[in-house]
Amino acid sequence: MEKKKLTVSELKNIRQEFQEHLTVRAGVARARVIIHMGTCGIAAGAREILNAALKALEESQSKDVIVTTSSCAGLCSSEPMATVEIQHEPPVKYINLTEEKIRKIFKEHVLGGKIVKEYALATGSETTA
Repeated sequence: MEKKKLTVSELKNIRQEFQEHLTVRAGVARARVIIHMGTCGIAAGAREILNAALKALEESQSKDVIVTTSSCAGLCSSEPMATVEIQHEPPVKYINLTEEKIRKIFKEHVLGGKIVKEYALATGSETTA
């Protein structure tokens, strides 16, 4: 079987997509939504939350927001959870999420800049002095 050869146009598109991903990973993104995907989170429905967040990102056509995953946040009874980090603002941890809640958080907090207080557990650093 003969392998399909890429056209110059296809190579340029691949290069552009790759550069966009590198830019995002370099910290240029204005916001990051982290879906906690530990075993407890997955069991509580984190995959559905991730899919809803990715769909909200796609629908917004925003190029300065990252949706990513991490491991367990350590609050199994509050899963599924997400952390929203907006550049130059303290992170906000959201708990007991549903697909509807993450869509609202994405629209109001990530895109609109307003914390959705009724779903938020905590704001700020998780470190102790």
